[in-house]
Amino acid sequence: MNLFASLPRSDMPPIFVVIHIPRDSTQDFVTHFNTRCGCRMVEIEDKQVPEGDRVYLAPGGYHALLERDRRLSLSSDEPVNHAQPSIDVLFESAAVAYGNRLLAVLLTGASSDGAAGMARIDALGGTTIVQDPTTARSPVMPKAALALIRPDHLVAPDVLADTIRDLVSGAQPRGMMHGDG
Repeated sequence: MNLFASLPRSDMPPIFVVIHIPRDSTQDFVTHFNTRCGCRMVEIEDKQVPEGDRVYLAPGGYHALLERDRRLSLSSDEPVNHAQPSIDVLFESAAVAYGNRLLAVLLTGASSDGAAGMARIDALGGTTIVQDPTTARSPVMPKAALALIRPDHLVAPDVLADTIRDLVSGAQPRGMMHGDG
């Protein structure tokens, strides 16, 4: 949550978040998040048009997708990578909707969910940021992504907000770029 509290409150594109949480925990998470971060997080609704300066959370029990017209949609299809919502489902659809204008971040996690989606984003020219696995509470998710791609940025949590802010504003990012060793 510190990440979101560190991002600007205005002039930000919409932010989409997938967390593996149970269906009945989504609204409690949104309330807690908004209270703690002072952000504007909302639970994704079917056919919703995303707006800037908001954080959209995929509800537990549903996959969130971005349609080609960039409207959000919800699906009750079977779990992907044992997850519903699945990061891969959102990432893969967002890659098609936004192409090279997409910036995606994959953080700590105990499954490979998100890795295939990051590969799709990378293939379509989007910007990829992966948490340095040595800084992750559970490194499985970032390691799975690193097995498939060389991300544009491999970062520790303490520079993630600065890296995102720099990328969105067009400044030189502070996070380590792939190949920087």
